[in-house]
Amino acid sequence: MKKLSSLVVAVLFTALFVNGQNSQKNFYGMWTIAIDGGSVGWLHVNEDKGYLDAELLWQGGSVLPVADVYFEDNKTLVVTRVNERRMGTRDEYTRKFVSTQTYRFSLNGEKITGVAISPARDQMSVNHTKFEAWKLPPVPSAPNLSKVKYGKPIELFNGKDLAGWRLINPRQVNGFKVIDGVLVNDPVQKEGERISYGNIRTEKEFEDFNLKLEVNIPKGSNSGIYLRGMYEIQVLDSYGKELDSHNMGGLYSRVAPTVSAEKPADEWQTMDITLYNRHVTVKLNGTTIIDNQPAYGPTGGAIIADVFKPGPIYLQGDHGKVMYRNLILTPILN
Repeated sequence: MKKLSSLVVAVLFTALFVNGQNSQKNFYGMWTIAIDGGSVGWLHVNEDKGYLDAELLWQGGSVLPVADVYFEDNKTLVVTRVNERRMGTRDEYTRKFVSTQTYRFSLNGEKITGVAISPARDQMSVNHTKFEAWKLPPVPSAPNLSKVKYGKPIELFNGKDLAGWRLINPRQVNGFKVIDGVLVNDPVQKEGERISYGNIRTEKEFEDFNLKLEVNIPKGSNSGIYLRGMYEIQVLDSYGKELDSHNMGGLYSRVAPTVSAEKPADEWQTMDITLYNRHVTVKLNGTTIIDNQPAYGPTGGAIIADVFKPGPIYLQGDHGKVMYRNLILTPILN
């Protein structure tokens, strides 16, 4: 009888251990995150050679490896990320220090809820930001673009005014204006004053599409084109630089161009972008630089977390001077 009891205990312990491991593995995969306040994040949890690993996108910036990731229990995953911060003014920094952000992910059925904990900028208090996340299904196989059926082309910019466009954040300043039929953003700062310039978006929202446009980037300038409000195609004066996902035409921090096709600064360049079935194709100045590559999740600066939801085209207006013209979007019907 004693041997039987020991066997039962061993079986129950093994079952609990296995169930615990299975519960933890429910965190594995890619998650899109809706952050309180309207910003977006993304988390990828996986096992790498027997070790738990993760990548995180939080609001802006790039997808980056985390500092630590571990299970607190079978229903709680903890992720930390560190950033170097500086104390003082822009012209005179008095001290450098490392700031640690902690993200607690709690599994609740098919959804994750959680809170991000980070020190305030003055280090005198703590910020708590709530969020919720949904697991993304695997990206499907690359679609056959030769079989795509298109609808009627839509002119996004009429060459006269900003009809059909609005600021994403109405409390910011709109630096976009129309000059000689060109959509120009020139976020000039005044001496002794910090002006917060905003991004603009189309009133209309779209599903999958092809977008053609022309863009002119002054030397050293930077902007971005967001597809459905979630995927940024980089606009940057990157002529002569080594290939990188942050260069002109790249899917920001996710997919790098396979070839450099950008022109020098201050020249008009053509972009031909197709978003279909969670895949992106980019032709820059007639050269295919991203060929039907998967978009695994939102990029930094996204305003929509749900990758299956229609969204606007939005243009970054808070970085540098940039000019656009001939923006034509053609919806995909199938």
